[in-house]
Amino acid sequence: MSALALKNLTKTYRNGHVALRGIDLEVAEGDFFALLGPNGAGKSTAIGIIASLVNKSAGSVAVFGRDLDRDPNGVKVNIGLVPQEFNFNQFEPVEEILVNQAGFHGIPRRQAFVEAEKWLRQLELWDKRRGMARELSGGMKRRLMIARALIHRPRLLILDEPTAGVDIEIRRAMWKFLSDINRQGVTIILTTHYLEEAESLCRNIAIINHGRIVEHGGMAQLLRKLHKEHLVLNLAEAPARPPQLKGFTVIAANDASLEVEITQDCNLHDLFRQLEAQGLRVIGVRNKQNRLERIMLDMADQRKEAS
Repeated sequence: MSALALKNLTKTYRNGHVALRGIDLEVAEGDFFALLGPNGAGKSTAIGIIASLVNKSAGSVAVFGRDLDRDPNGVKVNIGLVPQEFNFNQFEPVEEILVNQAGFHGIPRRQAFVEAEKWLRQLELWDKRRGMARELSGGMKRRLMIARALIHRPRLLILDEPTAGVDIEIRRAMWKFLSDINRQGVTIILTTHYLEEAESLCRNIAIINHGRIVEHGGMAQLLRKLHKEHLVLNLAEAPARPPQLKGFTVIAANDASLEVEITQDCNLHDLFRQLEAQGLRVIGVRNKQNRLERIMLDMADQRKEAS
């Protein structure tokens, strides 16, 4: 079953601005899905429509087979939304924010406290349950938003820039938590500007630009479209002179590291063999630039050439 199915989803505002131009998109149940694109591309509009915060102009939305027009309550009960902005009462205790949210979904108050404790403990907020939300750090507020979205146990969790402004240590802890609940069966749709986040977490991806889906498929399939990559090779010791490599381009040689450009048809084993033949041993390899970022930049360059 599809967790989410969008067909010909269109949004045109009264001023004539077209935010979505007939989007078709399907997200499978149990998927960890990335919806990416530049600012103003239409991501937040699409999420707003799915969550019943924005009225669509045309098309259909179905969540686990429930149509948004015919069964809006059935859609809402299956969705947990974590928006970009903090939108809870800053002067309310942390635990009460969750309990009150549970009440909106018809969960009895006694059960709501049980659910609140579960999510606050998992998101390392239990010790802050009595404090006012305004006293939380930015990272804690982000985690509170996630706990609130999960309080009614939705089958689909939508995260709109969930780690914006959060330091790397907290981000990685949130990545682990999200991966865990995804393995437990929660379908997740993620929008993010941290492209390494999408590459690390998501199995499938759609890229939206100017209100249209311009790429849609598996993460591995999309990354295979990358024509060139820049690798940074860490060497056991600094070379006396830059190595001569057949079929590869050395961009820079600094101390005990090399920056090398490779293309799709390059063989890394051949690269390592050539370096070893010149007395250079590779002890580490990393991409200089996030690969998804490179793909999106390539797409932007192609659009410029086409125009």
